[in-house]
Amino acid sequence: VQLQASGGGSVQQTGGSLRLSCAVSGRTFSNSVMGWFRQDSGKEREFVAVISGRSTAYTDSVKDRFTVSWDRAKNTVYLQMNSLKPEDTAVYYCASGYKYSYFARDYVYWGQGTLVTVSS
Repeated sequence: VQLQASGGGSVQQTGGSLRLSCAVSGRTFSNSVMGWFRQDSGKEREFVAVISGRSTAYTDSVKDRFTVSWDRAKNTVYLQMNSLKPEDTAVYYCASGYKYSYFARDYVYWGQGTLVTVSS
């Protein structure tokens, strides 16, 4: 199983948007849990969002700003990020597992990470 994250970049002002993609190869989405995490330098990796079936969940700091979704035909998970803030700056990782979880330790497969930088 391979996860390929992409879509990161630099947003020059607060309030901008980016869409991250995570292309999954080697498995299908049926019975899968897909998560997004982020890690800023010097900090622990933190949960951002999770999707499984029609269920989604978000960390409080991104609720109403970020949306996780998937395109089964493309075997790709997306994280639409709106109203970006400087505190959203981090390397974002997608992950796949079998347990609906907010904890990184519960995920089995990880993408390589994509950097998001938001300047004020």
